[in-house]
Amino acid sequence: MYKNRSPRGGNNLCGARVRALRLELPGRVSQRTLAERLQIEGLDLDKNAVQRIESGERFVTDIELKAIARVFGVSTDELLRDE
Repeated sequence: MYKNRSPRGGNNLCGARVRALRLELPGRVSQRTLAERLQIEGLDLDKNAVQRIESGERFVTDIELKAIARVFGVSTDELLRDE
């Protein structure tokens, strides 16, 4: 049987790391601001999509993962590492 869930039961592996990186950014970056930065990278995401990614409710595509990594200035491996 295939399982499309993370070990914690979420729909993605990167959500917790995305949240942690967002909160580490200077100037208290909101989910809305992160969504705006991702839109500049060409992703059509809004604040609600960012919230769902961070909570593990939303799947993240490889294209989205690359753009998120670019916004944070990290590798995709960094987004996928275990906390």
